[in-house]
Amino acid sequence: MVYDASPLPRGTLLDTVVRLARRALPLRCLACGEPGDDGLDLCAACHAALPLNRNACLRCALPLAAPGTCGRCLSRPPPLHAVHAAFAYAAPLDRLLPRYKFHQDLAAGHLLAQLMAHALAGCERPQGLVPVPLHRARLRQRGYDQALELARPLASTLRLPLHVDLLQRVRATPAQSQLDATARRRNLRGAFGVTGRPLPAHVALVDDVMTTGATLHAAAAALRRAGVARVDAWVCARTP
Repeated sequence: MVYDASPLPRGTLLDTVVRLARRALPLRCLACGEPGDDGLDLCAACHAALPLNRNACLRCALPLAAPGTCGRCLSRPPPLHAVHAAFAYAAPLDRLLPRYKFHQDLAAGHLLAQLMAHALAGCERPQGLVPVPLHRARLRQRGYDQALELARPLASTLRLPLHVDLLQRVRATPAQSQLDATARRRNLRGAFGVTGRPLPAHVALVDDVMTTGATLHAAAAALRRAGVARVDAWVCARTP
């Protein structure tokens, strides 16, 4: 299914919760509690302190001293053509992202989507955004798909199609957070399948955090096997 995201989809979980809260409450910085600034739930000081990922590897977004391609990506090119991470995984992102992903802080998710849209507005535009999906069992447990809830307002703000059913998680896998890099790759073999048609030639996967890249690489490989010519990734934060 493809959504034309140009206006913001109404009735999504994240949108509904945030709209109701904003009617009742003033803007308040979600990082420190001070009054919000510039239409955001973030104060001016915390906004200025955001760890923008300006110098990074073009293929994996690993923070570098200067923009370029890291040695690992030169020696073993990944299935992703380009990775754009809005931020490095540091304060205050290292507090906001876990609250959003694991503690149902949907206001933090709305703020992160706003920040991503601003930071990624200058990136080369794909033909559509593809949120990295949760398996249905994990979705029932968590109650919302964090990548999808970031992708919806991101697609709306940047006026890009949102492909919500193009990629599916066809196999339940243990959580990646407790695994090393090798185990993460093994854990995700055969985890994704492509069911949507027609296939755009160029898409960008959307996810919250990139660590080893195993999840994004597995998703990108599935899309490329199905016939997508170019797969990028747009993520909120990249770990060092």
